[in-house]
Amino acid sequence: MFYEPKNGHGLVRDPIKACVVPRPIGWISTISQEGVCNLAPFSYSNLMVTAPPIFMFSCNGAHLEGDVKDSALNARETGEFVYNLATWEIRDAMNTSSSHVGRSEDEFELAGLTKASSMLVKPPRVSEAPISLECRTWKTIDLPATKPEIQNIMVIGEVVGVHIADEALKNGLVDTAALRPIARLGYLDYSVVDEVFVMPRPK
Repeated sequence: MFYEPKNGHGLVRDPIKACVVPRPIGWISTISQEGVCNLAPFSYSNLMVTAPPIFMFSCNGAHLEGDVKDSALNARETGEFVYNLATWEIRDAMNTSSSHVGRSEDEFELAGLTKASSMLVKPPRVSEAPISLECRTWKTIDLPATKPEIQNIMVIGEVVGVHIADEALKNGLVDTAALRPIARLGYLDYSVVDEVFVMPRPK
């Protein structure tokens, strides 16, 4: 089939989210100017470059109370956020933290997760996550939106601190398969990375 997104797809559900997979889950912790911690997963996220390391995530839609979603708002106003690796072991907590709740709600508490102090930024890390990246916001970009009530915002930040659990390292390398990170597919589908193969690049 072929379709132009502006004209619709005619399928049961929008297939575009299932066309670019798997997508890393940007599990983002922030803190508001009022001191309220926020934690939310985003399936539009990735490391963009490595020198210096730059991480991005994109908030799509609108907040329950209107206006910008907490993660983008906090990252823009305070200039800081933390990426936390979502794994199979803590998948239910990650999913719980996606709940649409008021700005005064703390998703760490909602999901039963432990806050760990960051070294260089104010937002806490997810203690249960084996990897966390402390980031300082470099830029936020308003992206096109099809409806006036929707705000699509890309948040780009420089990674200034990296936390890797000792048990996540094997022979000096991150043991990805052992961590079993989860990724977003289309619709409500997810995947888990528990098998890795090596494919050397051609010379």
